[in-house]
Amino acid sequence: MQDYPRAVIDHSALRHNLAIVRRHAPNSRVWAVVKANGYGHGMAQVAAGLATADGLAVARVEEGVCLREAGIAKPILVLEGVLFKHELAAAHEHGLELALHRRGQVELLAETRLARPLRVWIKVDTGMHRLGVDPQRVPALLAELSANPGIEGPVGLMTHLANADDTEDGLTQLQCERLRALDSSGNYSLSIGNSAGILAFPASRTHWIRPGIMLYGASPLIGRTAGDLELRPVMTLQTRLIAVRSLRQGNAIGYGGTYVCPEDMPVGVAAIGYGDGYPRHAPVGTPVLVGGHRASLVGRVSMDMINIDLRGLPAATVGDTVTLWGEGLSVDVVAERAGTISYELLCSVTARVRKEHRSRTTTS
Repeated sequence: MQDYPRAVIDHSALRHNLAIVRRHAPNSRVWAVVKANGYGHGMAQVAAGLATADGLAVARVEEGVCLREAGIAKPILVLEGVLFKHELAAAHEHGLELALHRRGQVELLAETRLARPLRVWIKVDTGMHRLGVDPQRVPALLAELSANPGIEGPVGLMTHLANADDTEDGLTQLQCERLRALDSSGNYSLSIGNSAGILAFPASRTHWIRPGIMLYGASPLIGRTAGDLELRPVMTLQTRLIAVRSLRQGNAIGYGGTYVCPEDMPVGVAAIGYGDGYPRHAPVGTPVLVGGHRASLVGRVSMDMINIDLRGLPAATVGDTVTLWGEGLSVDVVAERAGTISYELLCSVTARVRKEHRSRTTTS
């Protein structure tokens, strides 16, 4: 069986990054966000690796059910809540906690007889204007939910930060103040902080926080690198050189001939492409590592292959390891060069890339 491309998932880095979360918010409980297949890292494996988190957060009921079926027993919060009765039934059966962000979800709970109560969170729109209840409607909604025997109290209050990646933006502090003002008596659990909030905005470090991208070793803050924040990459995406060619000045490389060799030069072909989740739009000059040494893309990304400028790497040969991001090359750097964000790159890794889950001392 061909062993490349592969994504090596370092569970020791995952645990390290969770420890960084705890360092910044020592008095908060942690919902570790593992939605979107654990940001592309493997949801069930990542969830098991985050054993010391207080709970797990997913986007959809189906993700929560998958975690339960994988043997995960800790609290699981469904951030999008439910839309249909069958989803509510599944959430109830598997003991999932639900975010409520619109009136219809509250009505669905009111008209459904549950054998045991559910724990719910009201998602409040404090300024992002994507999902959430208007703050003015929260007091009445709290009273309504408190009277519902199908709801386990106390109800939690949560919000999502829109601009926390920008430490100069004043909206984040305002959002924190708006949610905190709804609980002046201190009766409810609050959840505000995402990765950026946890790192940069103390007001977001509430009873519960919801780190995502920082757990996986990428920076959530504009102008700050993962290294600056002491985060370690969890995924290292690798492949191998399958050819090294000596091309002549004037040779056009790849589809469309968009790159023309400026001189006689060696060009490597590596076995990875957009069919594996590597970004098709990555431009010429996007960095890679060949045998641990910096090189760069030339030509267009194909479905299964990329071309690499090997000038300056005369010893490069077929079979050499090529690192696309991870240990030695931050995914943030690659994302910036490709005009996207680390979240997209990590989540886009496809099923045909073999995942190897490792720790410093064991391999699983």
